[in-house]
Amino acid sequence: MPKFLITYHGSEGPPPDPEARKQIEAAFMAWAHSVGTALADPGAPLANFKTVSSSGVADGQAGGVFGGYTILDAPDVDAAAKLCETHPYVKRGGELQVSQSVGLD
Repeated sequence: MPKFLITYHGSEGPPPDPEARKQIEAAFMAWAHSVGTALADPGAPLANFKTVSSSGVADGQAGGVFGGYTILDAPDVDAAAKLCETHPYVKRGGELQVSQSVGLD
């Protein structure tokens, strides 16, 4: 079955309030449970990063490109996108990009 990389865009990072973080985690776990075995890797939020290119290495900060990832198994991109429609990140105002991996099926 094809794998899909879900990247998180356009929302602020986790709130500093521990109770708010618990609510976000609980909402994610409920979503993860709802997609069942389609969840290949729950992923994680991302922090500081480095960009490596032929020009060298440059520093970056969290949220520079995207703020986290998840990997789903789905029959096609439409099915993967459908699974993401109820994701709590979207409900908080963020966007999810759904990209099919090629050659890793």
